[in-house]
Amino acid sequence: MLHGMSTTVAAASERSAAEVNEEIRALWRRSGGTLTTEQRAEYQRLVMEWAAAAPRSHRAA
Repeated sequence: MLHGMSTTVAAASERSAAEVNEEIRALWRRSGGTLTTEQRAEYQRLVMEWAAAAPRSHRAA
């Protein structure tokens, strides 16, 4: 399920990395491979949300 645009990473970070990744893929599909300025801002927000939701398998020592 795709969610509407959120304005904060914290509010949307309850989604899994897989859910956010699917929204990123959908954004690229809708754009036809070229993002507008507005879509770039949305992409950056989604990447930040994805990074926050991604599992941490290795931590720096």
